[in-house]
Amino acid sequence: MLQTTHPEAVARMGGRPIGRVVFTAAQIQARVREMGAEIEAAFPVDDELLVLGLLKGSFIFLADLVRQIRRPLQVDFLSAASYGKNAASAGEVRLVYDPEAVLEGKHVVLVEDIVDSGYTLNRLLPLLRSRGPRSLEVCALLHKRLASGLVTEPRWIGFAAPPEFLVGYGLDFSEDFRHLPFIASLGELK
Repeated sequence: MLQTTHPEAVARMGGRPIGRVVFTAAQIQARVREMGAEIEAAFPVDDELLVLGLLKGSFIFLADLVRQIRRPLQVDFLSAASYGKNAASAGEVRLVYDPEAVLEGKHVVLVEDIVDSGYTLNRLLPLLRSRGPRSLEVCALLHKRLASGLVTEPRWIGFAAPPEFLVGYGLDFSEDFRHLPFIASLGELK
């Protein structure tokens, strides 16, 4: 268990225990720097680059990532839902927020917090491809390697994630824990 006696942890967690810290803030920042450099090197500087964040989970990762890419780029977001008012998936992904940026002719990097089932990516990527980007790549902070039949494997992966319920650095549990600077397992609270 995370030691909740540390004053910062107590304040951030509201006294609630978590299973363990899986990736520290220092580990995350080091890997985000590396990924930024890899993305920067992957595209000609004269070509248009659009970094597209999948909300809500990617917002902290995307903010840190784009600050590490030292070249001109645009940033936009999209938000997708597949559940509607049901507890089970409705079988289709609908865009709750559609990006305003034009994708046509641009190199697009879709930034995802975690690849778990792959369902959202498998539904979104064909939709985004239909908008005529010059290229479309996926950058995921975490990949659980549970998804079978992904339409596109992420080109950039921050970390291989354990098959646990993870929170922090944008990942939530009922909208809690997104603000944590580290990634933790909820352990028995999942």
